[in-house]
Amino acid sequence: MSVLKKLASETAVYGLSSILGRLIYYLLVIVHTGVFRPNELAITVTLFSWAAVLQIIYTFGMETTFFRYAKAENKESVYNQLFTAVLIVTLSFTLLFISFPSFFAALIGYPAAQFPEAPKYIVWMALIIGIDAAVAIPYARLRQDKQGKRFAITKFLNILINVFLNLLFLWVFKDIYEGKYLSSLQPFVSKIYHPSRAVGFIFLANLIANIAMIMMMSSFFFRLKPSFNSESFKKYWIYAFPILIVGLAGTLNGLTDRFVLESFLPEGFYPNRTSKEALGIYGNCLKLAIFMNLAVQAFKYAADPFFFSKAEDKNAPKTFALVMKWFIIVCVIIWVGVSINLDLFGKLFLKKDIYREGLAIVPILLLANLFLGIYYNLSFWYKITDKTKYGTYLTILGAIVTIVANIILIPKMGYMGCAWAFLISTATMMITCYFLGEKHYPVPYDIKSALGYLAAGTFLILIFEQINFSNYWANILIQNFVIVLFLAGIYIIELKILKIHK
Repeated sequence: MSVLKKLASETAVYGLSSILGRLIYYLLVIVHTGVFRPNELAITVTLFSWAAVLQIIYTFGMETTFFRYAKAENKESVYNQLFTAVLIVTLSFTLLFISFPSFFAALIGYPAAQFPEAPKYIVWMALIIGIDAAVAIPYARLRQDKQGKRFAITKFLNILINVFLNLLFLWVFKDIYEGKYLSSLQPFVSKIYHPSRAVGFIFLANLIANIAMIMMMSSFFFRLKPSFNSESFKKYWIYAFPILIVGLAGTLNGLTDRFVLESFLPEGFYPNRTSKEALGIYGNCLKLAIFMNLAVQAFKYAADPFFFSKAEDKNAPKTFALVMKWFIIVCVIIWVGVSINLDLFGKLFLKKDIYREGLAIVPILLLANLFLGIYYNLSFWYKITDKTKYGTYLTILGAIVTIVANIILIPKMGYMGCAWAFLISTATMMITCYFLGEKHYPVPYDIKSALGYLAAGTFLILIFEQINFSNYWANILIQNFVIVLFLAGIYIIELKILKIHK
């Protein structure tokens, strides 16, 4: 249990920046959905989706490679080689995108003739992605060196700057432009702000925040000693390539819905809604699944170095099983808490009624991300046994399932089909990874406990989908009282085990 407490404390440190910070960032959904209509936000959904894919390509598995070889070899040598490689790739791709922005804008469905601002957004987005990739290895170094506080502070400040600039550009500038206050500044603001190009401030704010972040991390660049050894890098590349494919396929798996929804949605499927509006609605409703996503991400930041450090311990399988059990318990609590209070979260985050049309996707996406988190836990068997090829097979399997399911379900179910496709895919990956893991690296997972908590969560969510009291606040009180009872039930069930492992 002391090992579990250590992992929990490290997860909490990374959670300060990952969960709390990004939660603050996602509060901007309130601003964005209040200022823009879904069709206006469609381009942000598209570009940030591609950004996630490119981030994987730019870093090409070097973060995990650093964790794998930093302890086994000379840390400084490994660090300098991997950092140099990532910088070269990042610089090359960034120059490519900023040299031909109109071409790439047209390639993703936003030709300059119809969307004059799109090429500029491509340039800004290329710089945003480039900076994120450039600091990836330094952040991995902070995690490896247990400098969680510096990691958290720089990440958190990056998000705070981004949020502040969003509020300044999209709220304060908008109000001054409309003459609500500070009318003396109206001529100045009018030169910067105009409603027709206001969505661009979402990208500009992110870019300025990233510039501030790279300045905070500048010491890593000054200390870098560029180096490259073809023989050793070949070894790193052989290890990293399957991880690159896994990361790429996994990211595409999670983003396929946003790439194909417009193409496969039948015309008129949603009365009085265009396909771009449907994408905007889906892309912003799915942000409510961020609560699960961020919990999983915070866990991954701490778990990567943790699992590698415990790999040689004879009690590692029991430790991994205990970690998995409590990971599932925490994630089920998040799933139930958000799903039961969906109306409340919808009113808080989605300011225009049009966006709330898609709220039904949220419980499904939360569960899909929970399954994905379980898969990440399970997947450590092939990382610590150097059998990363299985990660490639599993993630490609998930991507194929996602693509096929989206093609089949979107014409029949609209964006609800996207949610179900992702759930089917993550469930397939999770189950397959479990059985492969039992063959190659058996771990005594508490399957009964996992199924019991998942069943209990499903039961509560389905029950409250059918119950709706006339008084809004009565609904909120009863729903959250049930959540308290659920937590009490977990405590009672696990109390005996907690005493045993104390």
